[in-house]
Amino acid sequence: MPKSGYVAARVEPALKKSAQTVLRRVGLSTTEAITLFLHKVVLQRGLPFEARIPNRSTRQAIDELESGGGESFAGSNADLLSSLSRKRKA
Repeated sequence: MPKSGYVAARVEPALKKSAQTVLRRVGLSTTEAITLFLHKVVLQRGLPFEARIPNRSTRQAIDELESGGGESFAGSNADLLSSLSRKRKA
């Protein structure tokens, strides 16, 4: 079937460039990737990945991180697990 439909989308230039780099590595053009995505939407009758609205607890955690709060673990996974263990005991 000839391609005559046209899709226009505005995205951040850095996102577009990064996506194109990844897509080239797997042998796809942006057009081919979008076509593949749309086929999956039709086949699955929805998004081909889970997309949910965050619950209250998750939303609070997101807001905390976006406002500069929360904890950061630059070290190993052991640092994170140790912190969680200490919180559980408290």
